[in-house]
Amino acid sequence: MSEHPDRLDLIQQAWARERPDLDVSPQGVIGRLHRVGLHLTDELVAVYRRHGLGEGDFDVLATLRRAGEPYERTPGDLAENTLVTSGAMTKRIDRLERAGLVTRRPSEHDGRGRVIALTEHGHRVFDAAFTEHIANEHRLVGALNPQEAAQLADLLRRWLLAFEPGGPLDPPHA
Repeated sequence: MSEHPDRLDLIQQAWARERPDLDVSPQGVIGRLHRVGLHLTDELVAVYRRHGLGEGDFDVLATLRRAGEPYERTPGDLAENTLVTSGAMTKRIDRLERAGLVTRRPSEHDGRGRVIALTEHGHRVFDAAFTEHIANEHRLVGALNPQEAAQLADLLRRWLLAFEPGGPLDPPHA
């Protein structure tokens, strides 16, 4: 155990006492990763809120913005890239459209399809939020030195590929 025990160390000690027949060492990784994830989410969402966005809103706008000119995608592409259902995506798009951050228009290629595009206002709002978001992420990762951050990124990439072996989504423009 570390010279600076945390809550997970104490939990593992209790389980070692109560269930010495089980190896609870995975809790040291998974429990800490889960708790760090919760703290990171709180820190990230605070930035989104300052720009009038929720976490899902930010995700949709980010997907549109990184698509490049003309900053548009189909609702299906957005849902696939943000890992939500089509119903959840419809609600997000409705909310973003009401806020003037995106527009919805018929597809030129599919009479029944729609295309969601980032508005000029949405572009400005997102770019301001993203600039602050990246500064915040630098602050958060700053608890590690650059070598530790790179090592952690490599380890997490390897682990994530065990769950998501398909690779990047982000299909071509709508």
